[in-house]
Amino acid sequence: MQESTNPTGEQAPETVDVAILGGGIAGLTLALQLKQSMPDLAVTVIERQAHPVAEAAHKVGESSVEMQAHYLRDVLGLKDHLESEQLRKFGLRMFFPHDGNHDIARRVEFGQIEEAPLGTYQLDRGRLENHLGTRATAEGVRFLDHQRVTRVDLRGGDEQHLIEVNGEGGRRSIEARWVVDASGRAGLLKRQLGLAKPSSHHANSSWFRVAHPVDIGSWSSDPEWLARTDVERGPYGRRGGARRLSTNHLMGHGYWVWLIPLASGSTSIGIVADAEIHPHDGFNRLDRALEWLRDHEPQVAADVDAHRDEIQDFRIMRDYAYSCKQVYSEDRWCLTGEAGVSIDPLYSSGGDLMAISNGLIVDLVQRDRAGEDIREKTVAHNQVYLVLSEIWLVAYERQYPLMGNPQVMTAKVIWDTIMYWSVPGLLFFHGKFPRLGDSPQSMVNLFRAWKIHDRVQQFAREWHAVDDRPADGVFADPYTLLPFIVDLHEGMAAGLPDDQLDGQFAQNVTLLEQVAGQLVSTVIDRLRETPELSAGPQIEAWLADSLLAECRETYQKMQEIKPIDSAWVTLGRQSPSMA
Repeated sequence: MQESTNPTGEQAPETVDVAILGGGIAGLTLALQLKQSMPDLAVTVIERQAHPVAEAAHKVGESSVEMQAHYLRDVLGLKDHLESEQLRKFGLRMFFPHDGNHDIARRVEFGQIEEAPLGTYQLDRGRLENHLGTRATAEGVRFLDHQRVTRVDLRGGDEQHLIEVNGEGGRRSIEARWVVDASGRAGLLKRQLGLAKPSSHHANSSWFRVAHPVDIGSWSSDPEWLARTDVERGPYGRRGGARRLSTNHLMGHGYWVWLIPLASGSTSIGIVADAEIHPHDGFNRLDRALEWLRDHEPQVAADVDAHRDEIQDFRIMRDYAYSCKQVYSEDRWCLTGEAGVSIDPLYSSGGDLMAISNGLIVDLVQRDRAGEDIREKTVAHNQVYLVLSEIWLVAYERQYPLMGNPQVMTAKVIWDTIMYWSVPGLLFFHGKFPRLGDSPQSMVNLFRAWKIHDRVQQFAREWHAVDDRPADGVFADPYTLLPFIVDLHEGMAAGLPDDQLDGQFAQNVTLLEQVAGQLVSTVIDRLRETPELSAGPQIEAWLADSLLAECRETYQKMQEIKPIDSAWVTLGRQSPSMA
């Protein structure tokens, strides 16, 4: 693009269709999606950091799950990069506490024994963002790196917005029909417009990368433990994998520690903890974090201490969760990624919300470009996105005290997985979110799923309060405990037409009611068998709850048609009726 200069030496404003503030993963993926959807669209990305960025020690958000993986691989066409330059992930794996956490083989383990049908990846964020910058430029995106946005003048009506930028080469002005804030936690537009909305979820994180492939599989020589995932073919005909390729979470009361392998050979290690249970000043410096690990996760600490001189960085994030009052405007400005909402890293949901948001923004730009009045769609997309962020939030809010409870937390994680694949996963893979407001029944089903999901999270807290017994040596593979979730997993990518999709979504919500009813019924039965836990008053409260009663009724009806084993609730102990 040719640019002229005025007598003061400043470049004359360039005019673009979309200006994206921030060239991290959210901004660059949005730029790619916009160009792939509308090749003639003029898109400029403005990034503060110089490119290329460092590999390994760049940013967190290194673990992807199904929705983000689908977005990167299938929507944006990055399969070659993901398969050749990143690592294929071997699922989510959790280890619950046991006797000081000195022996990984004695800890209750939750995780798969074979590869999942739909691939996910461990992402070296520096490597990925360098590739995205190169790819976006090749597809016609104007990528201005090492530039700082100094002013954004948002204008109403059909007037162009004005962005002023300063960096190498001097000052420049950009006029844009659309402005998208992808500046991450800097939240340029959120701050300017006063859109910040606090979250009631309070937790902190500290992390570092070490230039060493930490292998959790080397922490024990127990042959039975080693053999759990050492299979040529699992029960569903897929290969097993190494534990080190999982996103490994070491769980404890009020905290979890992540271990994520990176393709560069480094390992990302992070501590995430409830602010009230584990104050951040106990692990907010490297020396404190290492001492904290020695106290809580000694096997991690021993591995890191042996490679102390290979630690590459140390970073923190205090009180990382927040929300937003509005993310899309009829005046053609939007927020995406962490510029809008940040929830919690436990299930790697940030990349999923980014993918949903980017798709909704592309839909608004397309409609505006076609001459549509986007006012109603803007309101609908705002509602969909913010409702989804609230649905995700309830899985974390007030749930950190449960993390050291093997039975409750395993059941909760399985529930959360079923919810994820049944609702947002199914809808996202089918491109439904931009059209969700056109289907009133689907909106009804979304709110029904949210209501049940919220009650199950509360139920988990109530269950934990009356039953926090330890357990050891158990291995819980979700695919073995609940074979039908293989169908849910594969069903996300079934490619259903809209009428069948709406029907499948309705069936999935009924399944959620059945599973929730089974959870409640099974827990009540088990607690009645252990009167020493004194759970009688809590059981009576559950029995009197109308929503739980509806779920238990659905469970009783559906068990006659499609029975489900309750072993997923009881750490693999099979119910007598299914034996």
